[in-house]
Amino acid sequence: MTKAKTGDMVRVHFEGYLEDGTVFGSTMDDEPFKFTIGEKNMLQGFENAVIGMQKGDTKTITLPPEEAYGFHKKELVSVMERSDFPKDIHLEVGKRLRVRTQDGRYTIITIKDFTEDSIVIDGNDPLASKTLKFKIELVEIL
Repeated sequence: MTKAKTGDMVRVHFEGYLEDGTVFGSTMDDEPFKFTIGEKNMLQGFENAVIGMQKGDTKTITLPPEEAYGFHKKELVSVMERSDFPKDIHLEVGKRLRVRTQDGRYTIITIKDFTEDSIVIDGNDPLASKTLKFKIELVEIL
């Protein structure tokens, strides 16, 4: 039977959860997720886990923060004047927004807090500093 390798497009079902069992993502009740191994569209540890699997195989992996979204960086948390924020955006703690940085690239920020005068934004991924666990099932090698 064929084993998944770098360069293969695969379809997987997965459930991602934290150490306390909180699920942060799942395809179990949806279509399998499709990606090409080696294109770095998934966490490296996730891709590495799929390599060598055969259709129908399942496995559970654990990724510490340094192999997942890294550790929380204080320098990615900042306060901005509310007057500098677009007025048409509804503010809500936990809301994630795609914004353009000063160098012209795009990034995702999370609104952490806001007052009448200021907004606290966080450029860290919400899963930073977390150990992630994944249950993976290789559905198909395309």
